[in-house]
Amino acid sequence: MSISLSSLILLPIWISMAQILQGGPDEKEKTTALKDLLSRIDLDELMKKDEPPLDFPDTLEGFEYAFNEKGQLRHIKTGEPFVFNYREDLHRWNQKRYEALGEIITKYVYELLEKDCNLKKISIPVDATESEPKSFIFMSEDALTNPQKLMVLIHGSGVVRAGQWARRLIINEDLDSGTQIPFIKRAMDEGYGVIVLNPNENYIEVEKPKIHVQSSSDSSDEPAEKRERKDKVSKEIKKRRDFYEKYRNPQREKETMQLYIRENGSPEEHAVYVWDHFITQSAAENVFFVAHSYGGLAFVELMIQREADVKSKVTAVALTDSVHNVWHQEAGKTIREWMRENCCNWVSSSEPLDTSVESMLPDCPRVSAGHSKRKCFGGENWK
Repeated sequence: MSISLSSLILLPIWISMAQILQGGPDEKEKTTALKDLLSRIDLDELMKKDEPPLDFPDTLEGFEYAFNEKGQLRHIKTGEPFVFNYREDLHRWNQKRYEALGEIITKYVYELLEKDCNLKKISIPVDATESEPKSFIFMSEDALTNPQKLMVLIHGSGVVRAGQWARRLIINEDLDSGTQIPFIKRAMDEGYGVIVLNPNENYIEVEKPKIHVQSSSDSSDEPAEKRERKDKVSKEIKKRRDFYEKYRNPQREKETMQLYIRENGSPEEHAVYVWDHFITQSAAENVFFVAHSYGGLAFVELMIQREADVKSKVTAVALTDSVHNVWHQEAGKTIREWMRENCCNWVSSSEPLDTSVESMLPDCPRVSAGHSKRKCFGGENWK
């Protein structure tokens, strides 16, 4: 059995604690001191020192995984599903590995949207300069010119990006369960133009610039002896800081800062931006929305900000496990009335598909998605 570095560090303290706990009341002071010591030890940081390097492949092949003909992620050699606990007792490392795989899958889904669904990647903001942060959405060739029908898809919150409903379902079940691709293909087969929103792509991450502190001796009229003392103190401080940084960040992970994308800094902003710059330009007589989870909240916010325009263009909205709240979002009476007539929320339920489910909110009908697990969509009546 292997013993980690952090366990070896803590072992003497645990032994001391056990010995003290077996003692009488006179050991109370020692117990308090040891408890105080333990409270100062950051176990998460100690565990980082036992981790292998956070250096993961940048391709599915590098991870030795691939999607089979059923769209299931399987190990190339064993044929087994993805294993999260690849290294026992290293949860943070396993999580980082999972996130690295997730980033690869996001790019893989983008490729499927372009190659299999024939969607075009459109950069936003539409008037962005070369140097500013940018995001993108996906559109079918006829998204703005189709005179009859346009389908708009909005996913929920979290790590998912355009074309995905749930990363967990993509990895653990299959592409049909976790992506929007079946919706897109069916919509296009039935004559819809398609726009796929990307509401979680709100910023880009860049490495924090290193702050260079100018030496006091560079621009000072102080006596040489005093400058030397200051420099010596400065070097000691830097040495201690570097030692602490090595302890705090043993993997030397990059520290990043977020640069938000203009007019797309939140899912709500993104929905309004795409509405103003794309959906309002479409020729479609009927616009339909499919919005999952937080996407439903973003749609309600869009209605609040563009009520008249939405009512004039949108025919129906299919919500799936939407987390909108007309009271918290302060949706007016006319919006609530419109939602009752034009929206339906399919929710997780063990009741049969499309069975009415009681709602505490006075907005749209809620019906069963036909299963109790939180997936995206259970209904068939989305035409």
